Amino acid sequence: MKKTWLPAFLGLAVLGLTACGNSNEKKADTQDTAVVNNDTAQQTVQTTNHNISFLDDKGNAVALNSLKGKVVFINFWATWCPPCIEELPSINNLRKNFKDNEDVVFLMVDVDSEIEQSTAFMKDNQYDLPVFIPNSEIPSDFLAGAIPTTVILDKQGNMVDRMEGGRDYDTPEMKDKLSSLAKQ
Repeated sequence: MKKTWLPAFLGLAVLGLTACGNSNEKKADTQDTAVVNNDTAQQTVQTTNHNISFLDDKGNAVALNSLKGKVVFINFWATWCPPCIEELPSINNLRKNFKDNEDVVFLMVDVDSEIEQSTAFMKDNQYDLPVFIPNSEIPSDFLAGAIPTTVILDKQGNMVDRMEGGRDYDTPEMKDKLSSLAKQ
């Protein structure tokens, strides 16, 4: 009897050790997925022309254009993605710092559009993070090819940060950045 389970096991192991790819988006070259960081690039990416919207767990649509005047923290993730899951506690802690600040909005966008599953995941893990799913196509300047990807928009709707890969968001630097953007 052939041992066909070994190649399958090795394939799964390799997938688990690499960054999660976005199954809904075409893979991009590494040159196309560079981090946009206002601290180093000294530029912002204009996002005001995008007609992007999301749906919450009750089916209510939220258009990104309707959030102008607020700082928007968008995290693209999936329940099956280990780096996504690993960074959720730090995002949850960061959000706690801004929970009473009406000028800062958090959108946790499940790229698989499994709203019931992702909402249950948040509840089971006792995270207080609002879950959304895409209600329109997500442009590649937001989500190019890997998850987790986090995008931060200033009050004018300009992208000031775009970060791919898991990271710790519960840092003084991130709190200062969001606070500073909220005061502008």
